[in-house]
Amino acid sequence: MSIEVNGNVFETDEEGYLATLSDWSPDIAAAMANEDDCDLGDNHWEVINFLRNYYEEYQIAPAVRVLTKAIGKKLGADKGNSKYLYELFPYGPAKQACKYAGLPKPTGCV
Repeated sequence: MSIEVNGNVFETDEEGYLATLSDWSPDIAAAMANEDDCDLGDNHWEVINFLRNYYEEYQIAPAVRVLTKAIGKKLGADKGNSKYLYELFPYGPAKQACKYAGLPKPTGCV
């Protein structure tokens, strides 16, 4: 499987996650979101960038509970809760946000 962005083709797995982490760009994230009929706003980017930094530090994509807790610590309780994150990423905050961030599917996600 693959996604085409700006005339370039990037490999993905069967669920649409990038095969090569270093291929990621904001344009790829926007194209993935567009496929899901999702417009990425500042709040989405805040979570996507948080995830990319988290992955860089820990070398793992966090499951939703860990993500919620970590975002709460870093960005505040108003953003570190499931309701807020599901409003941004209705297909599952960890799964969908990690996909847009170019990260592997989080462990424990179905």
